[in-house]
Amino acid sequence: MSFTCNHILQKHTEIWYEATVHPFLENCKSGTIKPNQFNTWLVQDYLFVINFTRMLARVLASAPPQHFDVILTGLAALKDELNWLKQKATERQLHLDIEKQPTCEQYCKYMHSLADMAYPVQATALWAIEFAYNQGWQLPGAMPAPYNEFADRWGNSDFTAYVKLLEQQADQVLQTTSVSIQNQAEKAFIKVAKLEKDFWQMAFNAVK
Repeated sequence: MSFTCNHILQKHTEIWYEATVHPFLENCKSGTIKPNQFNTWLVQDYLFVINFTRMLARVLASAPPQHFDVILTGLAALKDELNWLKQKATERQLHLDIEKQPTCEQYCKYMHSLADMAYPVQATALWAIEFAYNQGWQLPGAMPAPYNEFADRWGNSDFTAYVKLLEQQADQVLQTTSVSIQNQAEKAFIKVAKLEKDFWQMAFNAVK
């Protein structure tokens, strides 16, 4: 059996379910999410995306030239995403110059640590991070305003297509690397899934 992202996904369906199906997202769909819960997620997500942008730049530095186009597409989109998140925070009168919560800090430190990993591991983690957002915001279905704007951003067909390209690039390098690195890539997938679950829970716990 060839070693691919889907191969990893099929081995860990339960943990992936927990990473992408969460009461936070379900409450966004039902419109019952508390303002402080959503605001906590929004601010911490902005801080996360800053560090994710740095991670993606490091992935580009490790990637083969034939993978540049897809990664550069992602980097270009992050400029708009950061500005958009700042706009949403301003609309909600939220301050972005705050400390990361421990869960966000842990995730950011993990993303930084990926620079020491082989490129197939980085490519797998990158796909997993983006796929988690794509699935998380897509699976609940249509959401009411204002949450539909967020669901549309990461659940739309263009972003889904981008995630698929990331999967294809990860597959290319996973199938030609050593078993040791394949195992590291699988562990990276599991780590991302757990961090995603914890991130949703962090926001969900923010109830006043």
